[in-house]
Amino acid sequence: MIDTPGAVPNAADRRLLLVHAHPDDETLTTGGTIARYVAEGAEVTVVTCTLGEEGEVIGDEWAQLTADRADQLGGYRILELTRALDALGVDRPRFLGGAGHWRDSGMAGTPSADNPRAWVDADRDEAVEALVAVIRKMRPHVVVTYDPFGGYGHPDHIAVHERVTAAVEAAGTEDYPSAGAAWTPAKVYWTVTERSALERGVAAMGSLPEGWRRPEPGELPSVPDEEVTTVVDVRSVLDAKRTAMAAHATQVLVAPDGEQFVLSNLVAQPVLDHEHFVLVRGRLGLTDPTGREDDLFSGIG
Repeated sequence: MIDTPGAVPNAADRRLLLVHAHPDDETLTTGGTIARYVAEGAEVTVVTCTLGEEGEVIGDEWAQLTADRADQLGGYRILELTRALDALGVDRPRFLGGAGHWRDSGMAGTPSADNPRAWVDADRDEAVEALVAVIRKMRPHVVVTYDPFGGYGHPDHIAVHERVTAAVEAAGTEDYPSAGAAWTPAKVYWTVTERSALERGVAAMGSLPEGWRRPEPGELPSVPDEEVTTVVDVRSVLDAKRTAMAAHATQVLVAPDGEQFVLSNLVAQPVLDHEHFVLVRGRLGLTDPTGREDDLFSGIG
């Protein structure tokens, strides 16, 4: 065990923590990154804050699992997450506070957000302390979470951003003494999508499966290229990412050619072979001629 925050003498000692809101978020936004660092020997931990109980289901096969019917979707999505993480090389799901402690809040303005167990209604100190305990136990060198907009504005993603940010700040202090010994991650990143990469992926789309449609300009979330600090090449693990995406069958459909996918709205999105990040804490490491990193652990040590 490394006792000095940020000291990473070799690949096997690197530790990466990713915090996501719902099952499937880990794969859609960071699946390639997870698989790449697992393959390189890093210790990768994925923490999910809810079971995704309010998700919109694709197709008729699972339609009766939804919150307004049998309300069994969250339990089924534990299975999907287990299968997806297995494809990415992660041993098992880890849910903040234990599976089912907090519930998917649904989209802004929906009745599900009024549920007292909804993640958006969680006691802030309880949620932050739980995250501090994870950070102090796993002792990650790098933490990945969402940007302040939560990627596309989902209230649960925004709440994850706010609480992870607070937990990273608190983890290296004397706050929350019952949560373990202090630990300060060396770097924190937001997961984002680079605008030009998304536009190239959309432009390259060929024929789509029946019922799918192309996105309108600006319909899919992205950030300006100049905001991106770090690009992780995931081409070597792209098949693992596709397998993980397909494992989330209630939420995601992958095209037969593996180049596009859709969610329940059937708006086609490209499966990108590079994943994009914004460094918000720590020192930028080695950069390429464009001034960007290609490794989340670059510069640590």
